[in-house]
Amino acid sequence: MDAQSLDFLKNLLHAPAPSGYEGPIQEVVREYVGSFADEVTTDLHGNVIAAVNPDAKRRVMFAGHCDQIGLLVQHIDDDGYLWANLIGGWDIQMLLGQNMQVHTASGPVHGVIARKAIHLLTPEERKSVPEIKDLWIDIGAKNGDEARELVAIGDPVTFELGFRPMLNQLASAPGMDNRVGVWVVMEALRQLSEKKPEVGVFSVSTVQEEIGLRGAKTSAYSIEPEVGIAVDVTHATDCPTVSKKENGDIKVGGGPVVYRGPNVNPVVFSSLTQLANKTEIACQINGISRPAGNDANAMQLNQAGMATGIVAIPNRYMHSPVEVISLEDLDNAATLLATFCRGIDETTDFTP
Repeated sequence: MDAQSLDFLKNLLHAPAPSGYEGPIQEVVREYVGSFADEVTTDLHGNVIAAVNPDAKRRVMFAGHCDQIGLLVQHIDDDGYLWANLIGGWDIQMLLGQNMQVHTASGPVHGVIARKAIHLLTPEERKSVPEIKDLWIDIGAKNGDEARELVAIGDPVTFELGFRPMLNQLASAPGMDNRVGVWVVMEALRQLSEKKPEVGVFSVSTVQEEIGLRGAKTSAYSIEPEVGIAVDVTHATDCPTVSKKENGDIKVGGGPVVYRGPNVNPVVFSSLTQLANKTEIACQINGISRPAGNDANAMQLNQAGMATGIVAIPNRYMHSPVEVISLEDLDNAATLLATFCRGIDETTDFTP
Protein backbone atom coordinates (compact mmCIF):
# COMPACT_ATOMS: atom_id res chain seq x y z
CA MET A 1 0.00 0.00 0.00
CA ASP A 2 1.52 3.33 -1.03
CA ALA A 3 1.83 6.25 1.37
CA GLN A 4 -1.08 8.28 -0.02
CA SER A 5 -3.46 5.33 0.13
CA LEU A 6 -2.34 4.46 3.65
CA ASP A 7 -2.95 8.04 4.75
CA PHE A 8 -6.47 7.79 3.34
CA LEU A 9 -7.11 4.64 5.40
CA LYS A 10 -5.75 6.30 8.55
CA ASN A 11 -7.91 9.37 7.97
CA LEU A 12 -10.97 7.14 7.61
CA LEU A 13 -10.14 5.36 10.86
CA HIS A 14 -9.71 8.64 12.75
CA ALA A 15 -13.10 9.99 11.62
CA PRO A 16 -16.13 9.16 13.80
CA ALA A 17 -19.14 7.64 12.02
CA PRO A 18 -21.76 5.93 14.17
CA SER A 19 -24.84 5.10 12.10
CA GLY A 20 -26.72 8.32 11.41
CA TYR A 21 -23.68 10.47 12.25
CA GLU A 22 -21.47 9.82 9.22
CA GLY A 23 -20.77 13.45 8.30
CA PRO A 24 -17.11 13.59 9.41
CA ILE A 25 -16.04 10.45 7.56
CA GLN A 26 -17.89 11.48 4.41
CA GLU A 27 -15.87 14.69 4.38
CA VAL A 28 -12.73 12.53 4.30
CA VAL A 29 -14.13 10.50 1.41
CA ARG A 30 -15.13 13.54 -0.66
CA GLU A 31 -11.75 15.19 -0.19
CA TYR A 32 -9.88 12.08 -1.31
CA VAL A 33 -11.96 11.13 -4.37
CA GLY A 34 -12.34 14.69 -5.61
CA SER A 35 -8.94 14.55 -7.31
CA PHE A 36 -9.75 11.61 -9.59
CA ALA A 37 -13.50 10.94 -9.80
CA ASP A 38 -15.44 12.33 -12.77
CA GLU A 39 -18.40 13.07 -10.51
CA VAL A 40 -18.91 13.21 -6.74
CA THR A 41 -22.35 13.66 -5.19
CA THR A 42 -23.92 13.32 -1.76
CA ASP A 43 -27.58 12.30 -1.61
CA LEU A 44 -30.19 13.30 0.95
CA HIS A 45 -29.52 10.17 2.97
CA GLY A 46 -25.83 11.03 3.28
CA ASN A 47 -24.37 8.46 0.88
CA VAL A 48 -21.31 9.73 -1.00
CA ILE A 49 -21.36 8.52 -4.62
CA ALA A 50 -18.15 8.86 -6.62
CA ALA A 51 -18.23 7.91 -10.29
CA VAL A 52 -15.93 7.28 -13.23
CA ASN A 53 -17.46 7.35 -16.72
CA PRO A 54 -20.93 8.11 -15.27
CA ASP A 55 -22.65 8.57 -18.64
CA ALA A 56 -21.93 5.02 -19.83
CA LYS A 57 -24.93 2.89 -20.71
CA ARG A 58 -24.02 0.02 -18.38
CA ARG A 59 -23.48 0.74 -14.70
CA VAL A 60 -21.59 -1.05 -11.94
CA MET A 61 -22.00 -0.17 -8.27
CA PHE A 62 -19.42 -0.80 -5.56
CA ALA A 63 -20.66 -0.34 -1.98
CA GLY A 64 -18.66 -0.05 1.23
CA HIS A 65 -20.54 1.17 4.29
CA CYS A 66 -18.80 3.88 6.28
CA ASP A 67 -20.83 3.69 9.49
CA GLN A 68 -19.75 1.95 12.67
CA ILE A 69 -21.42 0.75 15.84
CA GLY A 70 -21.56 3.37 18.55
CA LEU A 71 -23.51 4.84 21.44
CA LEU A 72 -25.90 7.77 21.75
CA VAL A 73 -26.10 9.98 24.84
CA GLN A 74 -29.57 9.50 26.32
CA HIS A 75 -29.30 11.19 29.71
CA ILE A 76 -26.92 13.38 31.74
CA ASP A 77 -27.42 13.02 35.46
CA ASP A 78 -26.88 15.66 38.12
CA ASP A 79 -23.53 14.16 39.08
CA GLY A 80 -22.23 14.68 35.53
CA TYR A 81 -22.31 11.07 34.34
CA LEU A 82 -23.57 10.21 30.85
CA TRP A 83 -25.98 7.36 30.21
CA ALA A 84 -26.26 5.99 26.70
CA ASN A 85 -28.13 3.68 24.36
CA LEU A 86 -26.64 1.41 21.70
CA ILE A 87 -26.30 2.08 17.97
CA GLY A 88 -25.86 -1.23 16.18
CA GLY A 89 -24.96 -4.71 17.44
CA TRP A 90 -22.81 -4.74 20.57
CA ASP A 91 -21.16 -7.25 22.86
CA ILE A 92 -21.58 -5.21 26.04
CA GLN A 93 -18.49 -6.76 27.62
CA MET A 94 -16.38 -4.97 24.98
CA LEU A 95 -17.30 -1.65 26.62
CA LEU A 96 -15.91 -2.41 30.06
CA GLY A 97 -12.69 -0.57 30.82
CA GLN A 98 -12.62 1.32 27.51
CA ASN A 99 -11.50 4.81 26.57
CA MET A 100 -14.36 6.53 24.76
CA GLN A 101 -14.88 9.68 22.72
CA VAL A 102 -18.06 11.74 22.93
CA HIS A 103 -18.38 13.64 19.66
CA THR A 104 -19.86 17.03 20.55
CA ALA A 105 -20.53 20.21 18.62
CA SER A 106 -17.27 21.68 19.96
CA GLY A 107 -15.14 18.58 19.34
CA PRO A 108 -14.40 15.22 20.95
CA VAL A 109 -14.61 14.87 24.72
CA HIS A 110 -12.66 12.04 26.35
CA GLY A 111 -14.49 9.68 28.65
CA VAL A 112 -14.23 6.20 30.11
CA ILE A 113 -16.61 3.33 30.73
CA ALA A 114 -16.00 1.00 33.63
CA ARG A 115 -17.83 -0.45 36.61
CA LYS A 116 -17.12 -0.95 40.27
CA ALA A 117 -13.67 -2.28 41.09
CA ILE A 118 -13.51 -6.05 41.50
CA HIS A 119 -13.01 -5.58 45.26
CA LEU A 120 -16.51 -4.06 45.49
CA LEU A 121 -18.40 -6.52 43.29
CA THR A 122 -20.62 -9.08 44.90
CA PRO A 123 -20.15 -12.74 43.89
CA GLU A 124 -23.29 -12.49 41.78
CA GLU A 125 -22.07 -9.32 40.05
CA ARG A 126 -18.74 -10.92 39.19
CA LYS A 127 -20.52 -13.70 37.30
CA SER A 128 -23.04 -11.52 35.47
CA VAL A 129 -22.76 -9.67 32.17
CA PRO A 130 -23.93 -6.07 32.61
CA GLU A 131 -26.54 -4.42 30.43
CA ILE A 132 -26.10 -1.03 28.81
CA LYS A 133 -28.45 0.44 31.42
CA ASP A 134 -25.91 -0.53 34.07
CA LEU A 135 -22.99 1.33 32.48
CA TRP A 136 -22.15 5.02 32.47
CA ILE A 137 -19.62 7.28 30.77
CA ASP A 138 -17.38 9.32 33.06
CA ILE A 139 -15.99 12.47 31.40
CA GLY A 140 -14.60 13.89 34.64
CA ALA A 141 -17.33 16.50 35.06
CA LYS A 142 -17.85 17.98 38.54
CA ASN A 143 -21.63 17.96 38.15
CA GLY A 144 -24.47 17.82 35.65
CA ASP A 145 -24.28 21.50 34.78
CA GLU A 146 -20.62 21.21 33.74
CA ALA A 147 -21.33 18.08 31.70
CA ARG A 148 -24.31 19.69 29.96
CA GLU A 149 -22.19 22.67 28.90
CA LEU A 150 -20.10 20.28 26.77
CA VAL A 151 -22.38 17.38 25.90
CA ALA A 152 -25.87 17.39 24.40
CA ILE A 153 -28.52 14.71 24.41
CA GLY A 154 -28.13 12.71 21.20
CA ASP A 155 -24.38 13.22 20.85
CA PRO A 156 -22.72 10.08 19.41
CA VAL A 157 -20.03 8.14 21.24
CA THR A 158 -17.33 5.81 19.91
CA PHE A 159 -14.34 3.90 21.15
CA GLU A 160 -11.22 6.07 21.14
CA LEU A 161 -10.30 6.08 17.45
CA GLY A 162 -6.89 5.38 15.97
CA PHE A 163 -4.64 3.16 13.85
CA ARG A 164 -2.07 0.74 15.23
CA PRO A 165 0.35 -1.11 12.91
CA MET A 166 1.20 -4.72 13.71
CA LEU A 167 3.61 -7.34 12.40
CA ASN A 168 3.34 -8.78 8.87
CA GLN A 169 1.41 -5.87 7.33
CA LEU A 170 -1.46 -6.26 9.79
CA ALA A 171 -3.17 -3.36 11.53
CA SER A 172 -5.63 -2.90 14.37
CA ALA A 173 -8.28 -0.26 15.02
CA PRO A 174 -11.88 0.15 16.05
CA GLY A 175 -14.11 0.67 13.04
CA MET A 176 -12.21 -1.47 10.54
CA ASP A 177 -15.80 -2.62 10.01
CA ASN A 178 -16.23 -1.07 7.57
CA ARG A 179 -13.68 1.64 6.85
CA VAL A 180 -11.81 -1.03 4.92
CA GLY A 181 -14.79 -1.47 2.57
CA VAL A 182 -14.89 2.26 1.87
CA TRP A 183 -11.14 2.23 1.24
CA VAL A 184 -11.40 -0.69 -1.21
CA VAL A 185 -14.23 0.73 -3.32
CA MET A 186 -12.62 4.16 -3.55
CA GLU A 187 -9.15 2.75 -4.27
CA ALA A 188 -10.66 0.56 -7.01
CA LEU A 189 -12.24 3.70 -8.49
CA ARG A 190 -8.89 5.49 -8.38
CA GLN A 191 -7.29 2.66 -10.33
CA LEU A 192 -10.13 2.76 -12.87
CA SER A 193 -9.75 6.52 -13.29
CA GLU A 194 -6.25 5.94 -14.69
CA LYS A 195 -7.56 3.67 -17.46
CA LYS A 196 -11.29 4.08 -17.77
CA PRO A 197 -13.46 1.02 -18.42
CA GLU A 198 -16.31 0.79 -20.92
CA VAL A 199 -18.86 0.77 -18.09
CA GLY A 200 -19.78 3.49 -15.65
CA VAL A 201 -18.50 2.71 -12.15
CA PHE A 202 -20.15 4.18 -9.07
CA SER A 203 -18.31 3.68 -5.77
CA VAL A 204 -20.57 4.44 -2.84
CA SER A 205 -19.66 5.13 0.77
CA THR A 206 -23.01 3.98 2.14
CA VAL A 207 -24.57 5.03 5.43
CA GLN A 208 -26.53 3.25 8.16
CA GLU A 209 -25.64 -0.33 7.24
CA GLU A 210 -25.31 -1.30 10.89
CA ILE A 211 -28.96 -0.47 11.58
CA GLY A 212 -30.61 -2.04 8.53
CA LEU A 213 -28.64 -1.69 5.25
CA ARG A 214 -30.39 1.62 4.76
CA GLY A 215 -27.90 3.59 2.65
CA ALA A 216 -27.42 0.78 0.15
CA LYS A 217 -31.16 0.70 -0.49
CA THR A 218 -31.45 4.38 -1.32
CA SER A 219 -28.23 4.74 -3.30
CA ALA A 220 -28.84 1.63 -5.41
CA TYR A 221 -32.30 2.93 -6.27
CA SER A 222 -30.90 6.21 -7.60
CA ILE A 223 -27.94 4.68 -9.48
CA GLU A 224 -29.90 1.83 -11.11
CA PRO A 225 -26.86 -0.41 -11.65
CA GLU A 226 -26.90 -3.67 -13.57
CA VAL A 227 -24.13 -5.16 -11.43
CA GLY A 228 -23.13 -4.49 -7.84
CA ILE A 229 -20.45 -5.68 -5.45
CA ALA A 230 -20.65 -5.11 -1.73
CA VAL A 231 -17.32 -4.88 0.09
CA ASP A 232 -17.46 -5.53 3.82
CA VAL A 233 -15.54 -7.40 6.49
CA THR A 234 -16.01 -11.07 7.30
CA HIS A 235 -15.02 -13.22 10.25
CA ALA A 236 -11.47 -14.52 10.11
CA THR A 237 -11.23 -18.01 11.55
CA ASP A 238 -7.45 -18.17 12.02
CA CYS A 239 -7.57 -17.46 15.74
CA PRO A 240 -8.45 -19.65 18.74
CA THR A 241 -12.06 -20.68 19.52
CA VAL A 242 -13.55 -19.76 16.11
CA SER A 243 -14.96 -22.80 14.31
CA LYS A 244 -13.78 -23.37 10.74
CA LYS A 245 -16.47 -26.04 10.34
CA GLU A 246 -19.18 -23.48 10.98
CA ASN A 247 -17.62 -20.36 9.42
CA GLY A 248 -15.15 -21.56 6.76
CA ASP A 249 -11.36 -21.52 6.71
CA ILE A 250 -10.55 -17.81 6.39
CA LYS A 251 -7.14 -16.31 7.11
CA VAL A 252 -6.11 -12.71 7.67
CA GLY A 253 -3.55 -12.06 4.94
CA GLY A 254 -4.86 -14.89 2.75
CA GLY A 255 -6.55 -12.47 0.36
CA PRO A 256 -10.06 -11.04 0.12
CA VAL A 257 -12.94 -13.51 0.38
CA VAL A 258 -15.21 -14.00 -2.63
CA TYR A 259 -18.56 -15.37 -1.55
CA ARG A 260 -20.99 -17.68 -3.27
CA GLY A 261 -24.54 -18.61 -2.33
CA PRO A 262 -28.12 -17.40 -2.94
CA ASN A 263 -27.24 -13.73 -2.32
CA VAL A 264 -24.58 -13.88 -5.06
CA ASN A 265 -25.01 -13.92 -8.82
CA PRO A 266 -23.15 -17.03 -10.06
CA VAL A 267 -21.75 -15.28 -13.13
CA VAL A 268 -20.30 -12.49 -10.96
CA PHE A 269 -18.79 -15.07 -8.62
CA SER A 270 -17.22 -17.02 -11.49
CA SER A 271 -15.88 -13.86 -13.11
CA LEU A 272 -14.24 -12.69 -9.89
CA THR A 273 -12.62 -16.01 -9.05
CA GLN A 274 -11.43 -16.69 -12.61
CA LEU A 275 -9.90 -13.21 -12.81
CA ALA A 276 -8.17 -13.71 -9.47
CA ASN A 277 -6.69 -16.98 -10.67
CA LYS A 278 -5.66 -15.59 -14.06
CA THR A 279 -3.99 -12.47 -12.65
CA GLU A 280 -2.58 -14.20 -9.55
CA ILE A 281 -4.50 -11.98 -7.14
CA ALA A 282 -4.71 -13.77 -3.79
CA CYS A 283 -8.27 -14.57 -2.80
CA GLN A 284 -10.24 -17.01 -0.66
CA ILE A 285 -13.65 -18.56 -1.26
CA ASN A 286 -16.45 -18.97 1.25
CA GLY A 287 -20.15 -19.75 1.16
CA ILE A 288 -23.14 -18.02 2.68
CA SER A 289 -26.39 -19.97 2.70
CA ARG A 290 -28.74 -17.13 3.63
CA PRO A 291 -29.34 -13.49 2.74
CA ALA A 292 -26.17 -11.60 3.66
CA GLY A 293 -26.07 -9.31 6.65
CA ASN A 294 -24.38 -6.63 4.56
CA ASP A 295 -25.22 -4.21 1.75
CA ALA A 296 -25.39 -7.03 -0.83
CA ASN A 297 -28.72 -8.06 0.69
CA ALA A 298 -30.36 -4.74 -0.19
CA MET A 299 -28.52 -4.37 -3.49
CA GLN A 300 -29.64 -7.72 -4.89
CA LEU A 301 -33.31 -6.77 -4.45
CA ASN A 302 -33.06 -3.24 -5.84
CA GLN A 303 -35.90 -2.48 -8.26
CA ALA A 304 -35.94 -5.30 -10.86
CA GLY A 305 -32.84 -6.92 -9.35
CA MET A 306 -29.08 -6.59 -9.60
CA ALA A 307 -26.34 -9.12 -10.40
CA THR A 308 -24.67 -9.00 -7.00
CA GLY A 309 -21.30 -10.10 -5.66
CA ILE A 310 -19.71 -10.05 -2.22
CA VAL A 311 -16.01 -9.39 -1.64
CA ALA A 312 -15.04 -9.39 2.03
CA ILE A 313 -11.96 -8.50 4.06
CA PRO A 314 -11.00 -11.04 6.76
CA ASN A 315 -11.33 -9.40 10.17
CA ARG A 316 -10.43 -10.73 13.61
CA TYR A 317 -12.41 -9.54 16.64
CA MET A 318 -15.23 -7.78 14.75
CA HIS A 319 -17.24 -5.11 16.62
CA SER A 320 -14.47 -4.60 19.15
CA PRO A 321 -11.88 -1.87 19.82
CA VAL A 322 -9.12 -4.11 18.38
CA GLU A 323 -10.35 -5.28 14.97
CA VAL A 324 -7.42 -6.73 12.99
CA ILE A 325 -7.04 -6.77 9.19
CA SER A 326 -4.27 -7.17 6.59
CA LEU A 327 -3.23 -4.22 4.44
CA GLU A 328 -2.29 -6.69 1.69
CA ASP A 329 -5.87 -8.02 1.65
CA LEU A 330 -7.11 -4.48 1.03
CA ASP A 331 -4.75 -3.94 -1.89
CA ASN A 332 -5.73 -7.25 -3.46
CA ALA A 333 -9.44 -6.52 -3.08
CA ALA A 334 -9.18 -3.13 -4.79
CA THR A 335 -7.15 -4.55 -7.67
CA LEU A 336 -9.65 -7.40 -8.10
CA LEU A 337 -12.59 -4.98 -8.34
CA ALA A 338 -10.81 -2.76 -10.84
CA THR A 339 -9.82 -5.76 -12.97
CA PHE A 340 -13.41 -7.02 -12.88
CA CYS A 341 -14.74 -3.74 -14.28
CA ARG A 342 -12.16 -3.58 -17.06
CA GLY A 343 -13.36 -6.99 -18.25
CA ILE A 344 -16.95 -5.88 -18.81
CA ASP A 345 -17.94 -4.86 -22.34
CA GLU A 346 -21.18 -4.67 -24.32
CA THR A 347 -21.26 -8.46 -24.79
CA THR A 348 -20.92 -9.40 -21.10
CA ASP A 349 -24.03 -11.19 -19.87
CA PHE A 350 -24.68 -11.66 -16.15
CA THR A 351 -27.89 -13.66 -16.60
CA PRO A 352 -27.57 -16.85 -14.51
